[in-house]
Amino acid sequence: MPFKILVADEIHENGLKILLSNPKLEVTHKTRLTNEELKAIIVNYDAIVVGPNTAIRKDLLELAPKLKVITKAGAETDNIDVAEATRRGVIVMNAPSSHVVSAGEHTIALLMALHRHLPLAVQSMKQGKWEKKKFQGREMAGKTLGVVGFGKTGAIVARYASRGLRMNVVVYDGIVTSDVIKQHGFRPVSLPELFGKSDVISLHVPLNSDTRNLLNEKAFGLMKTGVMIINTGRAGLIHENALLTALDNGKVAGAALDVHSEIYLQHSQVFNHPKVICTPDLSVATDEAQANVSQSIAESLRDYFETGGLGNAVNVPVVDPVLQSKIGPYVDLARRLGMFVAGLSSGNALKVEVGYRGELVGWDLRPLTTSALMGFLNVFKGSDVNLVNANFVAEEAGIQVHETILKESVEGRPSITLQVFSNEGSLVKIEGALIRRYGDEPRIIGINEFVTEAVPAGPMLIVKNKDIPGMIAGISGILAKRNVNIAQMNLSRDCAGGTAISITNLDSPADDETLEQIRSINGILNVHQIIIDGFSELNVCGS
Repeated sequence: MPFKILVADEIHENGLKILLSNPKLEVTHKTRLTNEELKAIIVNYDAIVVGPNTAIRKDLLELAPKLKVITKAGAETDNIDVAEATRRGVIVMNAPSSHVVSAGEHTIALLMALHRHLPLAVQSMKQGKWEKKKFQGREMAGKTLGVVGFGKTGAIVARYASRGLRMNVVVYDGIVTSDVIKQHGFRPVSLPELFGKSDVISLHVPLNSDTRNLLNEKAFGLMKTGVMIINTGRAGLIHENALLTALDNGKVAGAALDVHSEIYLQHSQVFNHPKVICTPDLSVATDEAQANVSQSIAESLRDYFETGGLGNAVNVPVVDPVLQSKIGPYVDLARRLGMFVAGLSSGNALKVEVGYRGELVGWDLRPLTTSALMGFLNVFKGSDVNLVNANFVAEEAGIQVHETILKESVEGRPSITLQVFSNEGSLVKIEGALIRRYGDEPRIIGINEFVTEAVPAGPMLIVKNKDIPGMIAGISGILAKRNVNIAQMNLSRDCAGGTAISITNLDSPADDETLEQIRSINGILNVHQIIIDGFSELNVCGS
């Protein structure tokens, strides 16, 4: 059956064509739905596409057990309860960079309009007036532009202003490093320094708890008299009363605002101020931007339902496409290790520690750690735990998750180690690596003190016993009598006459009676059966 997609807001026809032409997707295009209307039908859909006009909150998500993906036609996701979606394992995707050229160009347009009083001058001319002296403006060349936020749009604005308008550009970003900013040819500064040096300040940061009211009374106090402000981001970045005061007392010579909400326009006093120019959410309102955004979200949805791709997901650790071919097999290995270590644990885990060796330590480890955690939790919590909500489920269960870097490598091979702890200490520790035989094949290369090379796939029988004669014969004999075929077996021991371990891959799971018979063998210390799916290296004749 095809996956059902609801397009709840208008998107460009380019994106609709991609969705409608895919036989795996059944698309319903219903816009301007009220919240009650949406509640009545959301139960039927696997994915929903929204723009700025449709809100996806907790009350709606509670009625959508089938929902797998929410896709936002745009960069901001403030009309989506991302935290609640994450808790429910629903992927949230956006289109973070499809509009950046349009947004950058609109910022430059506002910059120029502000310096040359273009809106008021045009209005005056249309009224039949000739007020040349009144609208005398400023040159931009040689002035200092302070760019707050060096994401894709901020970087474009900095480049256009520097190269095209010959402005001096200084940059502040709380995340992007100084080295990266310098590599782009700009000078990184602190936020107070940017406020003090800039003739114009342009905001390109998301609205969150750290950036709300970023430009407040204190910030305006640090700025030059006559500074100009440009904001193509959210209104909440600027404290409205502080801006009005700064406009009235001359601290701010003018402000250019791209307004993202008609409701805000109706309740704000800023837009009637004579020193303010404003536009109705035009920063991404170009044919090209809308086409790019709709195409981006449509391709993300298509890829998810066809291949499980997570491009542009905002609540899932996404693998860099350049590293995909390298890191993908390790993500799969981590999941298998998580399932395997869970099968050896008693279920009272308080901490899971994931360690990395070799070339892995230079990568973004979040996809690997999340995959390991997902595999671990799938055993105890079921298949509802996925890459989206694994960390949330662990936190809710009181399980701490730690990453560690292990400098030495095993025989030069990168490897992943999982160790599970309870109140009493370590429960079990395993290590896995890839072998390159017919591609990258996952292997378990260590369990606690034992060295092995076992395939983490299918039904697996892990038996710990005293190292005495007859143990393997006893185990294999019972399996044969119970008609359970052995695919392969790996053996290890700590020392002669000490303790041994066997890991046996089976063609089919052993039932409880078979396991009990093995446990009854004299010398057996413990028996676990673990079932890991999805690996086909264990050959079946004729396949």
